[in-house]
Amino acid sequence: MPIKEYKPTSPGRRGMTGSSFEEITKWKPEKALVSPLKSKAGRNNQGRITIRHRGGGAKRMYRSIDFKRDKHDIQGEVIAIEYDPNRSSRIALIQYIDGERRYILSPIGLRVGDKIMAGEKADIKTGHCMPLKSIPTGTSIHNIEVYAGKGGQLVRSAGAVAQLMAKEGDYALIRMPSSELRKIRLECYATIGQIGNVDHQHVKLGKAGRKRHMGVRPTVRGSAMTPRDHPHGGGEGRCPIGLPGPKTPWGKPTLGYITRKNKRTDNMIVRRRNKK
Repeated sequence: MPIKEYKPTSPGRRGMTGSSFEEITKWKPEKALVSPLKSKAGRNNQGRITIRHRGGGAKRMYRSIDFKRDKHDIQGEVIAIEYDPNRSSRIALIQYIDGERRYILSPIGLRVGDKIMAGEKADIKTGHCMPLKSIPTGTSIHNIEVYAGKGGQLVRSAGAVAQLMAKEGDYALIRMPSSELRKIRLECYATIGQIGNVDHQHVKLGKAGRKRHMGVRPTVRGSAMTPRDHPHGGGEGRCPIGLPGPKTPWGKPTLGYITRKNKRTDNMIVRRRNKK
């Protein structure tokens, strides 16, 4: 997908780029597969901000994506490639031979008219979904299940791809996009291919307003605050942090401090992405 450049008609336009949307074949979403999406603005059920720097933005409708791919051994046809405002990748509208329609993540090379299938009998083709035990070693995959039957949870963003490295006993060894090596059970499903819209990471927003349209509000540096507002604040003029390590606004260590405490699945990670 090529990147579209804008003429510098204003300072905000200078250097701005965007998606060309050449692969999009249908702009209005499938009415039966969308639902209203209420903006939470980073607040919990008590109205308190639990995620900072969120709010506003353009109104969106949620597209229901089939991450489970549980229509096994039923052939479907790609009838449209659509834009989804809720994710970086494109989505494909699939119509199965029984008449049902579903959205899936659109991988590279998937075109309108292509036939896809999920299940152990599926072929090794882009967009087909099958358990890891049926996928040959070395295959590029995405939308990977962590727990069998729960639906794909890993490798779902634009341009992401994982690789099936080996099979050992009841587990498959998968190299994640972060270079992490992880074990996943062989009965878990994954989809063949790499997710499309690979140039998403090269888009330059160009101005603050485009970030606000996404629902992202401004971030203030802690060093620009007062000591009562942030541990990094205070001092005469521009000062260094002056603490034993960077802190969050609530005094917890940050910037490199490991917060992972999921000991239950630690043994599934063969090699961490930071090579530790």
